[in-house]
Amino acid sequence: MTDLSTMPFLSEIFQHFLPETILAVGVMALLLIGAWRGDKGFALVDELAVALLGLAIISIVLSVKPDRSVFDGAFMDDAFARFMKVLSLGAALVSILLSVDYLRRAGLEKFEYPILIILSTLGMMLLISADNLIAFYLGLELMSLALYVMAAFAREDGRSSEAGLKYFVLGALSSGMMLYGASLLYGFAGTVAFSGIANVVSASAPIGVVFGLVFVMAGLAFKMSAAPFHMWTPDVYEGAPTPVTAFFASAAKAAAVAVTVRIVITAFPGADQQWRQIIIFLAIASTLLGSFAAIGQTNIKRLMAYSSIGHMGFALIGLAAGNEIGIRGVAIYLAIYLVMTLGAFAAILAMRVEGKSVENISDLAGLSRTNGLMAFFLAMLMFSLAGIPPLAGFFAKYYVLLAAVDAGLYPLAVVGVLASAVAAFYYLRVVKIMYFDEPAPHFDPSPLAVRAVLALSTISLLVFWIYPTPVMDAASVAAKSLF
Repeated sequence: MTDLSTMPFLSEIFQHFLPETILAVGVMALLLIGAWRGDKGFALVDELAVALLGLAIISIVLSVKPDRSVFDGAFMDDAFARFMKVLSLGAALVSILLSVDYLRRAGLEKFEYPILIILSTLGMMLLISADNLIAFYLGLELMSLALYVMAAFAREDGRSSEAGLKYFVLGALSSGMMLYGASLLYGFAGTVAFSGIANVVSASAPIGVVFGLVFVMAGLAFKMSAAPFHMWTPDVYEGAPTPVTAFFASAAKAAAVAVTVRIVITAFPGADQQWRQIIIFLAIASTLLGSFAAIGQTNIKRLMAYSSIGHMGFALIGLAAGNEIGIRGVAIYLAIYLVMTLGAFAAILAMRVEGKSVENISDLAGLSRTNGLMAFFLAMLMFSLAGIPPLAGFFAKYYVLLAAVDAGLYPLAVVGVLASAVAAFYYLRVVKIMYFDEPAPHFDPSPLAVRAVLALSTISLLVFWIYPTPVMDAASVAAKSLF
């Protein structure tokens, strides 16, 4: 006979696990539809995948519930997790919309593609809410395994296969390092729970715990493509299909930064001096490498790869502060970064001449005279990525640098400002090519979804300074929930 006393408890757990349940049940249904209809069912599976992601976002936004840890402390549902999940889900939804026309033209209309995005997003959501080492690793691998396949999705393209192989080999190496670090943490702390590790480290930080922290942070730096663990990023960004690259650069990075924030804040509050040194090193290396290495790039996808490395460095500047102001800055930065990145990749997808995709920056020459509206949108995105006021990118950098100054990390803030000034060169060079060079062959008309994403992202960046309240308030509540 059913024990009715457990029903309220199960109902509460379901309430805190509803978005993940929607995706998990939905992806199984999509697999059945795909197996039944084959590749002819691509359009249906694609539309249902968008509906699933939208439903998951709605279930988070409309939920009113207290922060709680469920599944014996393995899964934390708090304001920070909900904020980051909305970002990852939104990026995944936009990535699917951007991919429809690209996959049709490339002959890659396979029903597995949206299913892989849903599976990877489910892994991201589990990763963001992970509250112990086991849940952390399971979420990470679910996210990564789908990403490995997506990188090599265009199997007939040698560059895509090469990108997938490189990402798989280096990803397996980073996962091994992370698992070794987690085993050290468990061995010396005697628990896999982040709160339990925090209790052990609060008294003193055993040398084994420090070594474990270093290995875990190295693996996370790979997932974020933070220097010096960035070696896969330019080749994978260039070789993978462009919609896949957009997904890599947005949703995957948001999830990796989110779990990094959760681990260092909740599991290592007593070892802040140790992890802060690691974060500061990663931040400085990433901002400088992203600024200088992109200068000589001629391929716009490789330029965006180095740009993303630099932007991860700026996000880590906020994390280095290690306080509520810093985490708020990280949350704001990621929200704005995702909008800028998705808009930029929408512009890259619009770069098509006589039915063929082009990726050289020189192909944008004279765009202001052949497609003035697209040139304006892309110029605004470049200005925002460079951090020029009053666009949203300026405020993103302002809040993380403000957090660094507030925490007394003045040299780190100075490095960030200087790196931003250097990076402005290659962003403004793109604008110069569009407005002052002789026109290259004009681009083909873009699909509606690509134009809509490009326009909406640009408008969002332009009006952010007028009405930033929703993002600011949500980021403040998210940061507060961690402390």
